[in-house]
Amino acid sequence: MNCTPKTLRKGMLIAFLFFIFNQATTAQSDTSEVDLLSLLGEEEEINYSSAAFKSTRVINGHSIENVASGVLDFRISHRFGFINTGFYEAFGLDGATIRLGLEYGVNDRLMIGAGRSSFNKAYDAFFKYKILRQSTGKKNMPISLSWFSSIVCNTIKWQFPERENYFSSRLFYTHQLLIARKFNDKLTLQLSPTAVHRNLVRTKAEANTVMALGGLGRYKLTQRLSLNAEYFYVLPNQLADQFRNSLSLGVDIETGGHVFQLHLTNSTSMVEPGFVTESVGDWMNGDIHFGFNISRVFTVVRKKEAKDW
Repeated sequence: MNCTPKTLRKGMLIAFLFFIFNQATTAQSDTSEVDLLSLLGEEEEINYSSAAFKSTRVINGHSIENVASGVLDFRISHRFGFINTGFYEAFGLDGATIRLGLEYGVNDRLMIGAGRSSFNKAYDAFFKYKILRQSTGKKNMPISLSWFSSIVCNTIKWQFPERENYFSSRLFYTHQLLIARKFNDKLTLQLSPTAVHRNLVRTKAEANTVMALGGLGRYKLTQRLSLNAEYFYVLPNQLADQFRNSLSLGVDIETGGHVFQLHLTNSTSMVEPGFVTESVGDWMNGDIHFGFNISRVFTVVRKKEAKDW
């Protein structure tokens, strides 16, 4: 076949047009792929805050944290006597108040629990529900928010058994809103507006429904050690003169599946109606309990993939 200049020019033109068409098709394919990825592909992630506190308790009061879904937490809380009882009482070591409790994570939001205390021989049950969770990214939420409610039954013998006594008089109710923010890897602060209702009070000087505000905090020192503090301020003219606001200081020590909490507190009771409304210790007089909480967790149900909040 003879290759004339005219034929050569025609062939070159066809090759050039084919090249242009091929490049345009490739570019369109790439653009379509980018557009498709933008529609179906990677979205901005939600970064949830975690481990604001090491435990479901700061010291006495509940933290914003829940037991993980499907996990059972066995807790031992212990308070020795007042340190100012002196050498004869081994500075409080001879006396003890204890609470044994079980807590379970029903799901990623709901936790339930129950316990028994030697103080006032009280039984308690509660639930805590996460409403909001602090996050950044696609969903920006500056705080974590939970609701806590409990019921406590005091089973100590009646002081005046000869008169008519009612079972309802043994019951106490607590409701709290837990508002927390983890400011950075070290510092977490929490506010706990609290309402405690007591069906029966000792004197007319005490209110059946007591309003208080809790301030709680944690400062992380190392990967496994942190400082904790909490203070519950009871609004004026609600309690008799002998009762004090609850003040507690402590440290958390994490060792694998255990969390040890060591602390000093002027509160004998370890349930809300007790430490919010019945704390009698005066820090200035040495009315301070040394105590500890021990937590051991067990996985009962393997956790499924968490749902997006």
